[in-house]
Amino acid sequence: MTLYKHTCYCFTALLLSACVSQGGNYHRIADGESFPADKTMVSDDQPANEGTLKILSLNIAHGRNQSINQLLLTEEAIKRNIINIARVLRTVDADVVALQEADGPSSWSGNFDHIERLAREAGYPWYYRANHAESWLFSYGTAILSRMPVNEIMQYTFEPSPPTFNKGFLLGTVKWTTDNEYGAKVAIDIASVHLDFSRHSVREKQIAELSAVLSSRENPLIIAGDFNSNWFAQESTVRRLAENAGMSAYKPLVPGLQTYQSRHRYDWILISSELAFVSYRVLPDLISDHQAVVAEISLKTPANAKTED
Repeated sequence: MTLYKHTCYCFTALLLSACVSQGGNYHRIADGESFPADKTMVSDDQPANEGTLKILSLNIAHGRNQSINQLLLTEEAIKRNIINIARVLRTVDADVVALQEADGPSSWSGNFDHIERLAREAGYPWYYRANHAESWLFSYGTAILSRMPVNEIMQYTFEPSPPTFNKGFLLGTVKWTTDNEYGAKVAIDIASVHLDFSRHSVREKQIAELSAVLSSRENPLIIAGDFNSNWFAQESTVRRLAENAGMSAYKPLVPGLQTYQSRHRYDWILISSELAFVSYRVLPDLISDHQAVVAEISLKTPANAKTED
């Protein structure tokens, strides 16, 4: 565990008694729970980038940027940090954004909905947040922003793992326009996931839950998020997940794609066998204690995909 993670953990441990545990359950979020943005920002049939789907993943660290803890910042400072993240999102212009440590209105991070603010500032008409950890002090989890309509949304909170707070994932299904000339579309499942940082044993249990829940899904799958795991680690959670699920990571053995403190590649985008990486990069922008990863993805076998005209 790094010194930074250890310091943040100390803050977490002090607040543990405030946390209301929930885990092992998922549900499809009803319309009234999905935090709908202003749908007039774009039309319902706005296409993705022609031929590719651009995905961005970022742990936004409760809006604290490089600070040691969000409790030490003013509301104005956290809002500035969120707006800076939104500027990067608008510049990258990803079709779908996967976020972790995404706060709803919380006393410890400015008392405003970080995901709603990000969606409006960056121009994303569809946005959803799953609260995996909630108490009187905080409400946070994973989130998805999308420029395309989201046909299905599902949240899952892993079994509690005290003394660390709950983690989980949020899955959204989008209809990706793979051929703008003919209007062909394919349903893609995209999951924003956050795994426990403190123990390999907990991460192993969490990927078992993740795999079990997603095993019945038939759509091509993208899993993006903060795995708190390096590929080179002797007990690599992200490598095990990829191997067990038959998914691919972009050049996992190549150095230079670190996302945390310039030393660790904790943030990953995994894709199922129907998909292929067209490009992949780590953004240099220091807008969190993690750096964002951006991938452009293509459909490998459009003839065999389930398409809709």
